[in-house]
Amino acid sequence: MAKKASVGKTAAQKGTLKKVLKYVGRHGFLMALSVILAAASVALTLYAPILIGDAIDLIMGRNNVDFEGIANILIKTAIVVGITAVMQWLMNTINNRITYHVVRDIRNEAFRKIEILPLKYLDAHPSGEIVNRVIADADQFAEGLLMGFTQLFTGVVTILGTLVFLFSISWQIALVVVVVTPLSLFIAKFIAVRTYRMFHLQSETRGQQTAFIDEMIGNQKVVQAFSHEDEALEKFEEINNRLADCSLKAIFFSSLTNPSTRFVNSVVYAGVALSGALICIATAGSAAPFTIGQLSCCLSYSNQYTKPFNEISGVITELQNSLACASRIFELIEEEPQVSEPENAVTLSNVKGRVELNDVSFSYTPDRKLIEGLDLSVNPGQRIAIVGPTGCGKTTIINLLMRFYDVNGGSVSVEGNDIREITRNSLRQSYGMVLQETWLKSGTIRENIIMGKPDATDEEIIAASKASHAHSFIMRLPQGYDTVITEDGGSLSQGQKQLLCIARVMLCLPPMPILDEATSSIDTRTEIKIQEAFARMMRGRTSFIVAHRLSTIREADVILVMKDGHIIEQGNHEELLKKNGFYAKLYNSQFAV
Repeated sequence: MAKKASVGKTAAQKGTLKKVLKYVGRHGFLMALSVILAAASVALTLYAPILIGDAIDLIMGRNNVDFEGIANILIKTAIVVGITAVMQWLMNTINNRITYHVVRDIRNEAFRKIEILPLKYLDAHPSGEIVNRVIADADQFAEGLLMGFTQLFTGVVTILGTLVFLFSISWQIALVVVVVTPLSLFIAKFIAVRTYRMFHLQSETRGQQTAFIDEMIGNQKVVQAFSHEDEALEKFEEINNRLADCSLKAIFFSSLTNPSTRFVNSVVYAGVALSGALICIATAGSAAPFTIGQLSCCLSYSNQYTKPFNEISGVITELQNSLACASRIFELIEEEPQVSEPENAVTLSNVKGRVELNDVSFSYTPDRKLIEGLDLSVNPGQRIAIVGPTGCGKTTIINLLMRFYDVNGGSVSVEGNDIREITRNSLRQSYGMVLQETWLKSGTIRENIIMGKPDATDEEIIAASKASHAHSFIMRLPQGYDTVITEDGGSLSQGQKQLLCIARVMLCLPPMPILDEATSSIDTRTEIKIQEAFARMMRGRTSFIVAHRLSTIREADVILVMKDGHIIEQGNHEELLKKNGFYAKLYNSQFAV
C-alpha cells in the first residue's frame, strides 16, 4: 500500500510539473535567452580559474616574477568577472519576469474559474481556504519557481561545463569527481520524495487557518456576543499547532539535504586534492608535468562542480513545497465549471414576466430530497408571494429561477423558453434581487448603487435613492454619494446597508423583481414607506416575494404556501384564510400571545 501511495504521489508531482511547464512554455523566447545567458556566464566563470592557474604558474615557474604578465592576466580576469556579473543580472531579471508572469497567468485563470464555478462549490468550501489558494499558495509557488529558474539552469550548465574543463586538464581527476558526486542527487531525491507529502499537508493546514481567521473576523460580533472568544482561541491554537508541527517536520527533513550534500562535496574535494597531489608527484620531471596551477584549477573546478549539486538539492527541496502549492491551485482551476450555455442560446428581450415551473425536482445533496414534482404557472404582472416554515424551499425556488442552481428534474421556463436554453446574462438581467443578506463592495456609495446600471445619471441615482428612502442618510454622510465604504458597510447600520441594496434594484427597474425578506432589517415606519415604493415598482411587473412576516404579502395576487418542498396551498390572502388551513395557522400565529 505504501508503495502504491508513493507511486501515486510521484505521478501527481509529474502531472503538476507538466502543467507548470505548459505555462512556462508561453515564454519560450525569454526561456531560451535565459539559458543562453546561463551558458555564457558559466563559461566565463569557468574560464576565470584557468586565468588564475596561469598566474600561479607565472609565479611558481620562474626565479623572477613576471609582474607584467600577471597584471595582464588580472586585468583580463576583472573583465571576465564584470561581463559575468552583467550576464547574471540580465538572467535574474529575465527569470523574475518569467516567474511572475507565470504566477500572474495562473492567478488570472484561477480567478476566472471562481467566476464560473457553480454555487454548490462555493457553498461547500470556506471562502478563506479558496483565498489562500489564490494568494498564499501562489506566492509559495512563485518562490520555488524563481529559485528553480535562478539556480537550476546555471547549475546544470555549470556541471556540464566543469566536466568538459576537468577532462581537458586531467581525465583521472575528472573520473574521481564523476564517480563520487552523484551521491548528492541520490540523497536529495531520497529526502525530497518524503518531504512532498509534508509540504502538501502544510499548505492544506495553512488554508484551514486562513479560512478560520476569515470566518472569525467576519463574525467577530457574534463571537463576542456569545462569549465564544476562548473557544475560538482554542480552535485557532489547535490549527496553529498542527501547522507548526507539519511545517517543522517539512523544514527539518528538507534541511537534511544541505549538510548531507555538503559532506559529499567535502569528500569530492579531498579526493581531487589527493589524486591531484599524486599526479603532481608522478609526473614531476617529465616532459609534461602536472603543474601546481593545474592542480589549483582542478580544485576550483571541483568546488564549482559540487556547488550546483548542493544548490540543486536545495532547489529540489524547495520545488516540493512549490509543486505542493501549485497542485492545490490547479485543483481549483480544474474544478468542473457551471454548465456552459448552448451555442444558440436565447437572449431574452422585452420580458413580460411569464414564468413556469414544470414537475421540478431539486435537492442540494442526493441523499436528502427537498423539492419534488413542483408545478407553478405565473402570468405576466402577477405578484407571487412564497411563504412557509424555515427550510421548506422558499429561497431554493429563487435560486432555481435565477439559475444559481440547475434543477435535477423537470424545467423552469421564462417566456416559454427553458432557462437552460437562455443566456445567463440576459436571464439574470431580467430579474432584480433584494436579499435578506446584504452585499456591498469596497467603493463609493454611488458605485454600489449603479452596479446594475453603470451608465445611470445623477438624477436617476438620486431618484432611486429617494424611492428607497436612502437619500436622507446618504446626504448626512461626509461626502454624500462619494463617501467610500468597505465591503462590510463600515459604520452603516444593517438597515442602511439594506436600503442601499434596495436603491440598487430601484435604479434598474427590472422586469421581474425578487424580494427575499427585503425589509427584514428596516424599522416598521420606513418599511411601510418602502412597501409603498415596492408596490409602485411592481405594478405591471411579475414579482416574487419571500416573506416570514405575512402582513407584508397580503396584497399579493397569489400566495404559495410551501411545506417540505411542496406547494400545499395556493390562493390570495382572503381565500387562504377562509380555507382555515396551514396558511391561516401561520398567519394567526403572528398575533398569538
